[in-house]
Amino acid sequence: MNPTFRKFFVPFVAIVIFLALWEGLVWVMGWPNYKMASPSDLIPAYQRYWDLFLIMGWQTLWRTVVGLIVAIIVGTAIGMIMGFSRTMRDALYPLLVGFNAIPKATVVPIVALMFVGAHDFNTILIAFMISFFPIAVSVSIGLSTLEPEYRDILRSLGASQTTIFWKIALPKTLPEFFGALKVAVTLAFIGTNLMEIVSPHGRGLGALFDSGKTNSDYPLMFAVLIALAALGIVLYYVVVWLERTFAGWAERESH
Repeated sequence: MNPTFRKFFVPFVAIVIFLALWEGLVWVMGWPNYKMASPSDLIPAYQRYWDLFLIMGWQTLWRTVVGLIVAIIVGTAIGMIMGFSRTMRDALYPLLVGFNAIPKATVVPIVALMFVGAHDFNTILIAFMISFFPIAVSVSIGLSTLEPEYRDILRSLGASQTTIFWKIALPKTLPEFFGALKVAVTLAFIGTNLMEIVSPHGRGLGALFDSGKTNSDYPLMFAVLIALAALGIVLYYVVVWLERTFAGWAERESH
């Protein structure tokens, strides 16, 4: 089987099997849609609210992407500082771990009160706060494990710290970076929807989910969850494409 075809065909078949098992489970258990909606219950919800899914799905997506971009910039910068300096790594790592251990659902109301009315900023901020940690750690680990022989040779040849980073450190770190970015994508969506649900402002798929909960429209709630999953999958494969473009040399084929 063609590798490219397999990478798209196998996940597609897995999703179809998952939906079929979900439909079968609901049918066998005899659950009503207010207890567990089945995939067939979601189609009418998409048909009825397709315009809202497009509008609010875009609102969720662009905020998530912006928050993820900020997380990449800040996370990479922190990771570089920690990776090139053992002292800074020892100083910052406990702070980052402690910050990441705080449930972000408890941070959402604080952020909403601090920046009242700044809905887009609040949502982007939470998406950033919840997704930058794995990026910072992966970059730090990649740089801190760089063989000292490479640094010594390049320094003896007159290379600056910047040159060492671009020529040796950055390429070595890319596999770890993209691995962390795949995790950060899902975390960014979690952050976006936390703000949209916990501090509702009528925007994004989180607001649509909250509307379904208020009106006891359970198929709509499940439809929102599947829409979020679909957006996450799309963004994940964007990262996969970027990884193959910039770090394809690190990929190992498995059969």
